[in-house]
Amino acid sequence: MTSVDKPTDQVSQDTGDASRPDGDTKAVTQAALLDAFGGVRGTVETMVPGLLFVMIYTINRDLHSAAIAALSVSVLLVIVRLARKDTVKHAFSGVFGVAVGVAFALFTGNAKDFYLPGMVYGLGLGLAFFVSALVGYPLLGILLGPIFRENLSWRTRNPGRKKAYVKASFAWGLIFLAKAAILFPLYWWADTAQLGWVLIALKLPPMVLAVYFTWVFLAKAPPPIDVFAEMEAEERAEQAAKERAAAERGEA
Repeated sequence: MTSVDKPTDQVSQDTGDASRPDGDTKAVTQAALLDAFGGVRGTVETMVPGLLFVMIYTINRDLHSAAIAALSVSVLLVIVRLARKDTVKHAFSGVFGVAVGVAFALFTGNAKDFYLPGMVYGLGLGLAFFVSALVGYPLLGILLGPIFRENLSWRTRNPGRKKAYVKASFAWGLIFLAKAAILFPLYWWADTAQLGWVLIALKLPPMVLAVYFTWVFLAKAPPPIDVFAEMEAEERAEQAAKERAAAERGEA
């Protein structure tokens, strides 16, 4: 059984840092969340293409020019990140999302369909968060485990942390589902410009709220178990044992 999931009754003995000051735990949690979700900059960058699309479409009601502008600015954001040697994983996901929306809208000829793939994705993500928390395998723990260097150790070795991941995943699920409950009726009843402006307005606040709840729950949870450090320590111990055995054979 690996150090990733081996059970134990004393989490503090395995972590080696249960005595970490509360402020340090909160700081580590905040840094990990910013890395995982792209921070304010990443969220704003995902808003810019949609904002440009709805602005241009509101002015000239031309689907093609709005779509080209949105796709162009999303590609430009990736190029800027590459030039600055910044992480591009969130920017690339933004380009992919915009490209799918543009392709869908151009295929159907309905400008409102630019937003539909993202809405369906948000609904699916909300269901995934909610259901995963319901079955006791919270999606947020799976996503954040590698960032905290704990992998899935929270499942069997750190029940307090698992509880925090369940709560946080429920929060993400409910927030995404509430957002979908607002957007899908508007997709049918509102025009493209109205739907677009509501989407822009609902882009940042729900994300900030979800990240805040996650930070609150995890900051109060037990520290993560650094399974990478444990495996490295085991490897060093095994290597030392082999060297001692070799030295003993040499002496014999």
